[in-house]
Amino acid sequence: MLIKVIFFLFFSLTSLAQAESLGYETLTPAQPTQNQDKIEIIEFFGYACPHCDSLDPILEKWLKTKPANVEFIRQPVVFSPVWEKHAKAYYVAEALGVTNKIHSDFFYALHVKKQKLSSEDQLAKFFVEHGVDEAKFRSTYNSFLIDTQLRQSKAIPPRYGITGVPTIIINGKYKTSGSLAKTYPNMIKVIDQLIQQESQLK
Repeated sequence: MLIKVIFFLFFSLTSLAQAESLGYETLTPAQPTQNQDKIEIIEFFGYACPHCDSLDPILEKWLKTKPANVEFIRQPVVFSPVWEKHAKAYYVAEALGVTNKIHSDFFYALHVKKQKLSSEDQLAKFFVEHGVDEAKFRSTYNSFLIDTQLRQSKAIPPRYGITGVPTIIINGKYKTSGSLAKTYPNMIKVIDQLIQQESQLK
């Protein structure tokens, strides 16, 4: 029994050291991707997370030059009632086709301007300032579609072992984060390396 415990501890420590040296972990089991013809990159994030705010401009720059065979998906997480409101806001923006208009501005409003965006009224005002009709915002915000996406948003992270954000999942097989890669620029290097690796398997 003692030998088994020692072996388990050794294996765990070895796996941890390997993950830290590579800048990523291997997901066990691997998760299915939505499009088998693409390399799927999922960003798990929360608008209230200062680390996600720090990563956002780096990730936005990367998105402008990402390989054509990469499908990028943003996945808001819900760690609190306020984060739930923010996740709904993201899904509303997606449904109304204004994600590019509001995404980085939402981070800026929270972390630089210190705006409170934790109620429907506050969010409605923010969207109106970005050219969205208030009635359209409110009807979408309270729609069945958004409620369904929000429920899914709570169910998806456990499948990937998400305990903190930002976390990036590469093709359902690998996970990287600031703590694993040490720096956000290095996260991008890890993502690019794994995209190249997965592309060779297609």
